[in-house]
Amino acid sequence: MFAAQLLSAIGFSTIFPFLPNFVEHLGSRSGAPVLLMVTLVFSVQGVAMAIASPIWGALSDRWGRKPMVERAMYGGAAVILLMAFVRSSEELVALRLIQGLITGVVSAATSLVASTAPRERMGYAMGVMQTALWAGVSVGPVFGGLFEYAFGYRAAFVLTALLLLVAGVLVTTLVHESFTPVARSRTGFVGGLGAAFGHVLRAPGVATVFLVRFSAWLGRTMIVPFLPLFVTGLMAGAATSGIVTGLAIGAASATGTLTSIALGKLGDRIGHRPILIVGAFATALVYVPLAFVDAAWQLVLLYALTGATIGGVLPAISAMLAELTERGESGSVYGLDNAIVSSARAISPIVGGALVAAVVVGREPVGTDYGVVFLAAAGLFALTGAVAAWRIPRRPLPEDVGATPATSINA
Repeated sequence: MFAAQLLSAIGFSTIFPFLPNFVEHLGSRSGAPVLLMVTLVFSVQGVAMAIASPIWGALSDRWGRKPMVERAMYGGAAVILLMAFVRSSEELVALRLIQGLITGVVSAATSLVASTAPRERMGYAMGVMQTALWAGVSVGPVFGGLFEYAFGYRAAFVLTALLLLVAGVLVTTLVHESFTPVARSRTGFVGGLGAAFGHVLRAPGVATVFLVRFSAWLGRTMIVPFLPLFVTGLMAGAATSGIVTGLAIGAASATGTLTSIALGKLGDRIGHRPILIVGAFATALVYVPLAFVDAAWQLVLLYALTGATIGGVLPAISAMLAELTERGESGSVYGLDNAIVSSARAISPIVGGALVAAVVVGREPVGTDYGVVFLAAAGLFALTGAVAAWRIPRRPLPEDVGATPATSINA
C-alpha cells in the first residue's frame, strides 16, 4: 500500500502547481472572472467528494476496502486523462466534479490500513501512510512544475493518469485482503448507512476530532488555489513561477515526510492529543510571516516549516479516530472523515476568494493580495489547537477498546 499511495500522491500533486494558471489559460466560454473559475475548479471536487465519500466508506465495510482503493485509482486515472483534452474552464469544472464523485484514494487506503494495524501502533501506521502521501506530494509538484515548463499543461494530466493506473495495478496484483463484512442492517441500505454513521458519531470524542479535522484542513487547503497566483505576483510574472510553486509545495511535503513517522511513533507513546495541540499552534505561528515575504526563497523556507509542523497534526487526527472507534467500521469512519476533509476543501476556496475580494475592494487582485489567506490559515490552526486542548480528553479511550480483528493485508 505504501508504493500505491506514493504513486497516487505523486500523480494527483503533479497538477497542483499550475491548475489555477491552467484555468487562466483556458479562459471561460461564459466570460466568468478567473477568480470565480479557480474557486469552482477547487470547490466542486470537494463538494462532490463530501457527498460520495461516506457512501463509498459504508460500502467498503460491506464489500471490502481493497475494491474501494481500486475504484478510486482506476476511476481517477480515467477522468484525469480526459482533463488533458478540455477546451474551456467550464469543461474542467465538470470533470473535477466527476473526479470528486469517483475518487477518494487517501480515505480508501487509510480505511484499509486502519482495519489491519494493531491499535497500539496506529500512530506509526498512520505516520507511514502520511509519509507516503507527503513523499509523493514532495516529488509531484516539483516534477509537475518542470513538466509543465517543458511540455505544457496538458502533458502533466496524461502523466498523472498513467501514475494512477500503475498504482491501481499494484493494488490489484500485490495487495491481498482477507475481509469479513460487518453485519448488514435489516433497515435497508439507506437505513444501514444512517445507523453506521450514527454509531460512529455517537462514540465519545469523535465529533470533536472531526471538528478539528475540518478546521485544520480548512486552513491547509485555503492556500492551495491561491499559492500559484501569490508566487506569480511575488516573482513579477516570471516564467519560472510554476517551478518555484512546485518547490514550495515539495519542500513542505518533504519536511512533513521527515516528521510524520517520528511524531506518529511519539504519539503512540505519549498520546496523540499533545502532538496535535503543539503541532497546530506551531503551524499557526509559521503561517503568519508567510503573508509578508518579499522573496521567493523566503516563501520556500517558511512553507517548508509549515510542512514539518503539519506532519504531526494530520496523522495524529487519523490515529485518534482509529482509537475512538471499532475496527470493523473503519470504512464508515474514514468515509465520514474524507467527507469532512472534502467539505473543508470545497469551502476553503470560497472563503479564501471572499477574503481576497474583501482586500482588493472591487479591483482585480494582484499576486501579493493573496497573502491574506496565510493569515486566515494561521487563525484556523490556532483554533484547531485551542479546540483540541479544550474538548479532547487526555486519554479518550482505553487501549483494549476496538481490538476486534477484522482483516489482514499483505502488500
